[in-house]
Amino acid sequence: MEVSVMLKSAAALLLIAGTAFAEAQSLNAIALSSEIAKDGDRPVLEYLHGGDLFKPYVAKFFSPAGVNILRDQIADHRHHHGLMFAVGVDGVDFWAENQKCGRQIYKSFGWVKGTSRDCPWVAALEDRLAWVPAAGGQPLAIEDRRIKAYRREGLGASLLAWQTQLAPAEGRASIKLSGSHYFGLGMRFVQTMDGADDFFTPEGKAVGETVRGNERLVRGKWCAVVGEADGKPVTVAMFDAPGNVRPAWWFIMAKPFAYMSATLNLHREPLVVEAGKPLALTYGVAVWDGKAKAGEIDKLYARWLELSAAKAEKK
Repeated sequence: MEVSVMLKSAAALLLIAGTAFAEAQSLNAIALSSEIAKDGDRPVLEYLHGGDLFKPYVAKFFSPAGVNILRDQIADHRHHHGLMFAVGVDGVDFWAENQKCGRQIYKSFGWVKGTSRDCPWVAALEDRLAWVPAAGGQPLAIEDRRIKAYRREGLGASLLAWQTQLAPAEGRASIKLSGSHYFGLGMRFVQTMDGADDFFTPEGKAVGETVRGNERLVRGKWCAVVGEADGKPVTVAMFDAPGNVRPAWWFIMAKPFAYMSATLNLHREPLVVEAGKPLALTYGVAVWDGKAKAGEIDKLYARWLELSAAKAEKK
């Protein structure tokens, strides 16, 4: 797998050499940039950051056959961006995007590579972000984010890991995380998946707890949905790591649009993160061409847990 980069500023050229930028002194001190991770000549994911974005995110995630399952910049919810991570911090909303909402601002960006050709992944994106309130000023929190896209060989699916460490910014003793029942690592599916209500977990059909309308919260080490993208059936699953501070509550909905989030139940149980004790979260996302069965998903989930131990070195 290789990483190709479409760059829109001269400074961003430093990414190719893996050189971290100096810490930003203003909001997003780099131009909008698109990072494309490829497995051979086939794209796995596209990551957008910088520019005027409120938050960086995975804009596209492709199945082994090249079918993208994510949707971005939708008229009904312009703050829905592919695969994104956001929660409320000390009462500031980082999920929505308006004049009162916070922003995730660039501090440094780079990439790492696997230690050998035998490594299950070759390239991983590393993004350091300052979570800044709407009025600007000092950050509330600092996030260290790593997104790894794995080799597809032997997996039967496209697979990524999203790892986040969120800590109080310098000078803050703690931060309080809160928000709506869907806040967390959220995924807006392509329009052709809207109405797809074939969600399931290792225990079977995802019924769970109804929050409002057809919005539900379900439990399980993973949650999956079957739908149609680009005229073809696909299966998408999200994985929860057993080491996370809380087991995932999966937010799922099918109408009027299809969505899935890995949440921490923050709407009922806000979470305090103290200085020196960052919140560490790891989630996985996988996409299969066709209709994957629970046994297939279980097998990849177990493999994903093994793969998460792979070492990395700076490039």
